[in-house]
Amino acid sequence: MDEFMPTVGVSSTHPADMPDDHAALPVWNAENWFYEDWPIDQRIRSLRRTIGESDSHLFNTLVIDIHPYVQDRMFAEREGIFGRRLVAGAFVFSAGLGLVATNCVNAFSYGYDKLRFIKPVFIGDTIYTIRTNMEKVPRYKDLGLIRASYQVFKNEGELVLYCEHLQTVKYQNPADFVGKTER
Repeated sequence: MDEFMPTVGVSSTHPADMPDDHAALPVWNAENWFYEDWPIDQRIRSLRRTIGESDSHLFNTLVIDIHPYVQDRMFAEREGIFGRRLVAGAFVFSAGLGLVATNCVNAFSYGYDKLRFIKPVFIGDTIYTIRTNMEKVPRYKDLGLIRASYQVFKNEGELVLYCEHLQTVKYQNPADFVGKTER
């Protein structure tokens, strides 16, 4: 693909509850792309993130996950099949997707398909994510449906998680989709 849309601070949302000169500034990490802007087959890679003991413990505490494989070092080392503590799959999912998450003001999560935990992630592993824009389909009067795959890798490229994210995204020009939508 030859052209990529800018991904950071494309425009401001112009909030009324701050000074005009502040409201006019581009918003960091807030995209305003529309359905029409979605480039099929575009791939991006996140920065890496090492998952530490405190990260894992805090997540488990927040979601009340007290499974011995993620919370009990002695069990995991002595009786567990991996010989060490796991990072909860829900945390790998959340952190992995968060690494490539955007704050697009025109997109809304519609759900996830094909979520698979392929290999275990352990405390101290470093993860990164590759997102691939797969397809887009006109869906509603004002919103199209887009699908992207997320592959989360650990350490030096070992695939640990796969899923597909569906999002509804506002059309820039809804009139262009009259008669083309499913609903």
